[in-house]
Amino acid sequence: MEYSPILVTVLIFVFGLILVYFVWRNVSNKKVVNAVIPTHDTILKVLTEDVKFFTKLNQEQQNTFVSRVEYFLQTTKISPEKGAKITDEHRVLVAASATIPLFHFNSWSYENLDEVLIYPEVFNEKYNTLDDERNILGMVGDGAMHRKMILSLPALLAGFQQNSNNNTAIHEFVHLIDKADGEVDGVPEYLIPKELINPWLREMHETISLIRRDKSDIRDYAATNQAEFLAVVSEYFFQKPKQLKEDHPELYDLLDEIYNDKKDLK
Repeated sequence: MEYSPILVTVLIFVFGLILVYFVWRNVSNKKVVNAVIPTHDTILKVLTEDVKFFTKLNQEQQNTFVSRVEYFLQTTKISPEKGAKITDEHRVLVAASATIPLFHFNSWSYENLDEVLIYPEVFNEKYNTLDDERNILGMVGDGAMHRKMILSLPALLAGFQQNSNNNTAIHEFVHLIDKADGEVDGVPEYLIPKELINPWLREMHETISLIRRDKSDIRDYAATNQAEFLAVVSEYFFQKPKQLKEDHPELYDLLDEIYNDKKDLK
């Protein structure tokens, strides 16, 4: 049986509306701030070509992922700053970075984020992109920058290059999740089951000790403090899950329970 192109288009549109409604019912009541976002085809193209996490999902999961990306783009400003020039591809990659850590949760949101600022280069603590001492790739803002995130455009793009171990955008969104309970302490009560807190703390402290004694392949920055440990190992978990499972099975299993145990977030 053949279907007319018009009928197919209408069916796709209706299906899209159903998915958007589902996402709206299961995420939050954030207001739409961007009436115009990248097209569905553009989003799908970027995710398919650049986001390895997306390509490993089944068709139903991919549909949900696209809808969540669309929702994020509608409800969160993504603004170029200090001369940065951003494209729809860049906006989709930011939204994908936000979607990945919370994808396996039935209810999710970033209630503590209004805007992502994209800088053209790395920056320093005074948000200067020209200083010789600049070395910050991304950060979650405080004070006057409350409810904002800053990402260096080169760092955003590098995180989605093939075989990359690091992903600055995912790193910063994990900090934002960690911050949702009021403390950036490496124990994200927003998503970690209570029964996992003590096992997680034990594994975290043991691994930090190994890193500081140069007995771990996890990069040194993870040993800075508990918050950075969570963010760094989360990058590993989403970027190189197979390698993390082989090299650090206990750590992998805990992260798998934290991020992949589907539940409603309250």
